[in-house]
Amino acid sequence: MKSLQKVLRPTVVGTLLAAALLTQAFAAGPQVVSGPGVDPGCFKPQSADTKFFQWPAKPGPYRIALVNGFIANDWRVQMIRVAKAYVAQPTVQKDIKEFKVVSVGQDISAQIAAANNFIDQGFDAIIVNANSAAAFKGVVRKANEKGVVVVSFDNVIDSPDQISVNVNQLGLGEMAATFLLKEAKKTGDLTFLHVRGPSGQPVDLARDKGFHEVLDKSGRKVKVVDVIGNWAPGDAQKATADAIAAGGVFDGIFVQGGSQGTVQAMLDANKFKAPISGETENAYRMLCDKAGLTCQSGGTGPAQSAVAIKTAIAALQGKMVPQSIALPTSVDYSPFTPGKNVFPKLPGSFFTGNDFPSCNIGFSAEEIATQSSQNN
Repeated sequence: MKSLQKVLRPTVVGTLLAAALLTQAFAAGPQVVSGPGVDPGCFKPQSADTKFFQWPAKPGPYRIALVNGFIANDWRVQMIRVAKAYVAQPTVQKDIKEFKVVSVGQDISAQIAAANNFIDQGFDAIIVNANSAAAFKGVVRKANEKGVVVVSFDNVIDSPDQISVNVNQLGLGEMAATFLLKEAKKTGDLTFLHVRGPSGQPVDLARDKGFHEVLDKSGRKVKVVDVIGNWAPGDAQKATADAIAAGGVFDGIFVQGGSQGTVQAMLDANKFKAPISGETENAYRMLCDKAGLTCQSGGTGPAQSAVAIKTAIAALQGKMVPQSIALPTSVDYSPFTPGKNVFPKLPGSFFTGNDFPSCNIGFSAEEIATQSSQNN
């Protein structure tokens, strides 16, 4: 027995030492390295100046958590369903030991606490749709100290020490303003309605900034009436109806989300028909076609949650990835084509643009529908 102990002791000590060294190396956080990174077709750098990260390779499968904030609209519901559908696909499932989802509402402190809790539990990566761009720097610092990969998307974290995955939110506001200026009356002053997202959300602020920057440079005199629609059809419909009831006659409408609600309110009021720049909801596109409206439909596909998970797995495997990843923007114009960019047989709440072919990410409607948006 003693001789066996003598044989086993160095082996056990060596194994423990190797594990400790691996943990220590990973806990150092990412190294800044020279690109190009892995899979550049999917992980496209945001700009030529974007730096590249590399963590020490960590053996899988991995424990990954999605820490969501705001949940009260169809986009967020579908985003979570898409994330669950993605990790259930056989090619991804082999890399996942555990996938947890938590949505906390708009409470910033609760979201920070949830993120820290997953770090303390030893999760390998956390995916964050942040309630605040500025409030998560402490979370990122703690994660890097513990060797946890942080990837933020949609409402991204304002920290150069984590990975962000996003479309150009500022550009979506610019695109809306450009479209409305083009389609509105050519002479005289203009009044636009802007149906915004939840107050203080980074996406809302970026889109609003881009919208006003283009309007300010246009040379036209444009009054913008802001209302809060919370990216939700019911809220957007009420906010729009109230604005019209207060005497509003608008030359153009930019609705960030819940677009079908805004269109329905305009049609119900029957006072004017304005060009509309909205999101990618199926119901919005169907209403635009039915009413013969001039509509732009563009936005951020819910499947960016899947891209964020794919990014986290690549980082955990020790592959080089950009610190800031640019996703393509999906945009279409009315009239929409059934079966191509509008789907009459699918629910109105369904968001189009769930595929990112350059990332080999795609879903059927059935895959998404079978998943729950609830915490697990």
